Amino acid sequence: MDNRSEIRDFLATRRARITPEQAGLLPGGGRRRVPGLRREEVAVLAGVSTDWYIRLEKGHIAGVSEDVLEAVARALQLDEAERAHLFDLARAARPSRAIRRPGRVQVRPRVQWMLDSIGSSAVIALNGRMDILAANTLGRALYSPVFDDPRRPANIARFQFLDPRARDFHPDWNGAANTTAAILRTEAGRDPHDKDLRDLIGELSTVSEEFRTRWAAHDVRIHRTGIKTFRHPVVGTLDLIYHSTSLPTEGHEDLAMTVYTAEPGTASEDALTLLATWAATDAQQEQDASADMS
Repeated sequence: MDNRSEIRDFLATRRARITPEQAGLLPGGGRRRVPGLRREEVAVLAGVSTDWYIRLEKGHIAGVSEDVLEAVARALQLDEAERAHLFDLARAARPSRAIRRPGRVQVRPRVQWMLDSIGSSAVIALNGRMDILAANTLGRALYSPVFDDPRRPANIARFQFLDPRARDFHPDWNGAANTTAAILRTEAGRDPHDKDLRDLIGELSTVSEEFRTRWAAHDVRIHRTGIKTFRHPVVGTLDLIYHSTSLPTEGHEDLAMTVYTAEPGTASEDALTLLATWAATDAQQEQDASADMS
């Protein structure tokens, strides 16, 4: 992932979506060859010279002040996730950053104990590549189709784009796919030198046209809270509320802990309770089978 091309494509796609009217400008004279704002219009809105903005959009972002980046973010009407992404790209453009393969994060036992103590909600812990590195019993049951892939760690993005069952598991597959690609794009801006992430994006881009299309959109997202619908193969449809929060680790990368709960008194709460019973029964059967073999 070349940083200059990332900056160029990100700024160009953000510029293309804003009309002069949306930016508060009078319609420009003549016919427009491209949608959205012209570079010189962004420069005017940001209070910089046209030549300077053209240079910025070509990827020359190292050393640009935070004040100027803020002005560009306002001119392009970037949301919170997009603004953070622009600043991440600027940090990544600074010299002396080497390509690295981060060490595997070791989830400390006390973190797993915490997840296990949350009995009535499904909980998973993810890194920025969407690897599931820890889960409580109900979280593992909820994402059981993802864990069916023998590769470890189980990866939500790989399941989303490469496993045909994902379209059943996610009734709103398009929305879920958009979110997944945007989360990976956000992580790529935060750390473009993560070789594991580059390998994952290369795999998805090679195999999945659906991923390639979404990756080219340069959309980013901060995933904090919302409602997600699953169609689970065991208990059927679940409408779950999720909240995500940062979970610091002792390794190179932090995790995001996501907790899924159901609204009390709903069919989804009944289904989640049934899923918990199924998970407990399945776990007991595995323990019994292990005991018989020993």
